[in-house]
Amino acid sequence: MKNYTITVNGNVYDVTVEEGAGSVATSAPAAAPAVKAPAAPVKKASAGAGSVKVEAGAAGKVLKINASVGQAVKKGDTVITLESMKMEIPMVAPSDGTVASIDVAAGDAVEAGTVLATLN
Repeated sequence: MKNYTITVNGNVYDVTVEEGAGSVATSAPAAAPAVKAPAAPVKKASAGAGSVKVEAGAAGKVLKINASVGQAVKKGDTVITLESMKMEIPMVAPSDGTVASIDVAAGDAVEAGTVLATLN
């Protein structure tokens, strides 16, 4: 067995890999290495969330929260800034509204499609 530390989207996992024993020359297929890792954390939307969602356009890390709950925003205003592949990507309001919830914090790792904030 070998132990590794792996970082995926800012989340650190300790994994143990078991190497298969025996020869591959047999007619039975070789066993794949077993990898044991905890499940990635799942973000949940706030209970008082608004009806308009601001979603992550790409997987990345939340770099900055640009708006606050209760703040009025116009279509195209930056609500959250993500960092992905060393680029800063603004996640903008899809329509005029008021920020109802901010569902992430600076430093959080998010997947594409994750709800970052909601508007009313």
